[in-house]
Amino acid sequence: MEPITTFAGRAVALPIENIDTDQIIPARFLKVTDKAGLGDALFSDWRANPEFILNQPHAAGAKILVAGHNFGCGSSREHAPWALLGFGFQAVVSTYFADIFRNNALKNGLLPIVVDAATLDQLISMCAEDPDTLLSVDLEQQLLLLPDGRRVPFPIDAFSKHCLIHGVDQLGYLQAQAAAIAAYEARHPDRVNTLAAGA
Repeated sequence: MEPITTFAGRAVALPIENIDTDQIIPARFLKVTDKAGLGDALFSDWRANPEFILNQPHAAGAKILVAGHNFGCGSSREHAPWALLGFGFQAVVSTYFADIFRNNALKNGLLPIVVDAATLDQLISMCAEDPDTLLSVDLEQQLLLLPDGRRVPFPIDAFSKHCLIHGVDQLGYLQAQAAAIAAYEARHPDRVNTLAAGA
């Protein structure tokens, strides 16, 4: 996972509420365990329509998806954030994310940014008026920076923030604690050996 501190990129708006994971990545693509190529299947059914936003030239290279309320509802498939990342998105902005999708996104390096309804409406309008709208994200300060200079704070739990900034998943975080774990075991050999024996 690549570390995230700050980044900027073009935004694409998909102002549809209740976009579920089957729309993000249809079930027929769930047989794979390799993330490679899943970006091509992102919103596959919707992309059959030539007018769909991700088929437009300005969507190529976009890093931030501005989505409607309750993004990522439905099933728990981890392929949904994989597909979004594979397309090139680093963040999704919405007023609400389904819990399982949000957790899967954070574990895979996709930043879900929650904003208020007025800010979301402003972002959607900006994208409609200017397809080249650029947004900036400062994860360390937990700020979404708009072209008009507004600095919009967003929430994120401390553990997920730490993992994203350092580019590690949960396993990577634990592996980084190997020295501390070994030191604890050395200080408590009786307890460690008892637990290992299943007593």
